Amino acid sequence: MSGLARVIPLITEVTPETGPAVVHTPTRFRQPLSKYRVVRDNQRCSRCGRCVEVCPYGVHSWAGSYLRPPQSYRCIGFKCQEQPFYCVAQCPEQALSLELDPNYGTLGDRRWTNDLLLSTWWMAEWGNLPQGDLEYRIGDSGGGFDKLRFLFPTQPRDFKLSHAEISLDLELNRRADGRPQVRLSVPFYGGGMSFGSVSLNTMLARAEAAARWNTLTCTGEGGYPEALTAYDDYMITQVATGLFGVREETIQRVRVVEFKYAQGAKPGLGGHLLGEKVTAAVARMRESVPGHSLFSPFPFHSVYSVEDHKKHVDWIKEINPHALIAVKVSTPTDVDMVAVGSYYAGAHIIHLDGSYGGTGAAPDIAKKNIAMPIEYAIPKVHQFLRNEGIRDRVTLIASGGLRTAFDVAKAIALGADGVVTGTSEMVALDCTRCNSCEGGRGCPRGIATTYPELSETLPVSYGANRISNMYHAWVWQLKEILRRLGLQSIRELVGRTDFLVHLDYYDLPVEDDLRRGA
Repeated sequence: MSGLARVIPLITEVTPETGPAVVHTPTRFRQPLSKYRVVRDNQRCSRCGRCVEVCPYGVHSWAGSYLRPPQSYRCIGFKCQEQPFYCVAQCPEQALSLELDPNYGTLGDRRWTNDLLLSTWWMAEWGNLPQGDLEYRIGDSGGGFDKLRFLFPTQPRDFKLSHAEISLDLELNRRADGRPQVRLSVPFYGGGMSFGSVSLNTMLARAEAAARWNTLTCTGEGGYPEALTAYDDYMITQVATGLFGVREETIQRVRVVEFKYAQGAKPGLGGHLLGEKVTAAVARMRESVPGHSLFSPFPFHSVYSVEDHKKHVDWIKEINPHALIAVKVSTPTDVDMVAVGSYYAGAHIIHLDGSYGGTGAAPDIAKKNIAMPIEYAIPKVHQFLRNEGIRDRVTLIASGGLRTAFDVAKAIALGADGVVTGTSEMVALDCTRCNSCEGGRGCPRGIATTYPELSETLPVSYGANRISNMYHAWVWQLKEILRRLGLQSIRELVGRTDFLVHLDYYDLPVEDDLRRGA
């Protein structure tokens, strides 16, 4: 039995509590990026196989009678020196050495650190928490969610509470207005990424993962490709200011229609897609001209009041009597008033989009200087809606740079009912955060591109498996967070800021690593 089969723990039970089975999906690239590098001196190595025998993580393995090159990304690093199975010490020929991978320091940024990228890739491959010392909870931004921590009780409130007893369901219609109830099995769904900004294969992979988990994903503002028809029950179609690809027949196909009034990453600017990404297929979908840049206006020039907003909402409700209405807004200082106005205009879902999100296409001057950070906007809107007496009649959704399951839980503890994800799904698809989303042919990894030869490097089934596996790891983490807090439902976490501490005002150590004592 190989070392990999012996030890790597996978969450593979197929039950209503755990969701679809994990499908082991290694990266499609030959050399996975890693934090550590195991080096084998082939001239000194006698091929005795001792490293294969002792390593419990599958770093070393046979290919017939030959030793494969070490799979360094599976190595737990220098902490292995303390273990009896440390391959470097166990090698009789002293042919092995361990070092920090020189590529590790070049990865990531302050929000998406190299550890966060590597841990997300691990979850996308295996569906569980990463081995070793990879940081999977926070980044290194110096603020925001990275400064918030959960204060878990030193003694669990309920030793008998199991994951099977914990509900993550999210109800999207709380108005009791006679329209259908849409109930998601998880408290997150995919944000709008349009055909043109990302490839069709990326959209299909996201839709397939959403279907597996009984959640949703969004077409964005670039129209509704026919290939997505099979996933109508799991799609949100977006009506944005440019009205690209908006048709009555596509509005009638879905259970949720989203008005995009503003995007948190670039509020006041509208969407933009530069000409090099407007291929013939994109232009046909958007009813435009190939090679010409497309810019969405800001705002809807037919909406300058709550009454105008209500006319828009009524228009969609008339076209699709069974659809729920979501309203996506950015986070200006008066976002609480915007939220109340959206409720009285008839919206079921108020979607707050903060300033940390967006792809590499969003300009830094907008992302860093205009919108309110989402961690301020959520409690502001949550409390205002409570004071207005309507908090329980509307679903509050947050987005804008939510990277991890811990970010999801923190947003809900601040007052959101659920969250929208985007960049984390792209990272699961092997995104390295190189910020090439907008220019030229777009993403060199086939994710945010419209060129067929690049798009086809990302198979749909591969992408769906990777996103679904990441969801699997997130669901386990969310349930473990709730279990440690003694909560049986994600609904019980909404607005529970008493479970959170800010490190600038809390001096005691906080332990929230779920790998310990799970």
